[in-house]
Amino acid sequence: MSKNKLITGVIAIIIVIVVLLAILSNYNSLIDTEEEVSKSYAQIDNQLQRKLDLIPTLVQTVQEYAAYEKEAILTITTSREKLVDAKTAEDAARADAELTTALGKLLVIVENYPDLKANTQYTQLMDELAGTENRIAVARKDYNEQVAMYNKKIKRFPGFIFASMMGLDEKHYFTAEEQ
Repeated sequence: MSKNKLITGVIAIIIVIVVLLAILSNYNSLIDTEEEVSKSYAQIDNQLQRKLDLIPTLVQTVQEYAAYEKEAILTITTSREKLVDAKTAEDAARADAELTTALGKLLVIVENYPDLKANTQYTQLMDELAGTENRIAVARKDYNEQVAMYNKKIKRFPGFIFASMMGLDEKHYFTAEEQ
């Protein structure tokens, strides 16, 4: 009997160890995935900051040529401030869409100023802005992929159990509003 009890005890210990390892593995996986979501959002934030840093110089360059286009410049400035103050991915996406629309209107205005379009600083700024928009699109795609992976993990078994115990909620996608 003693040998059977020993075998049963060893089996019970092995089962407990396997269950604990599974719990730790799931916990660590959820933490890693949540961290990847945060890291991906930080990349969007970096690119949006780059865009925000370009705007004042662009506005100043345009102002020098188009002094009476104050409404367009005011709209860009207001939209930029909304993006700076954005607290969530949804707020940032909304503010970025508004800023992009305002910049689009500025481009239409610039068409009336051939000297401005030929200005080297303006051309360079527009090229940098276009590159930044591409970087934002890539960062948004990466973020949304990480959010999808995270959301799947916290919705599937056994992840949803750990997620609810850890207070982890579903993350929202960074979606651009249709223009």
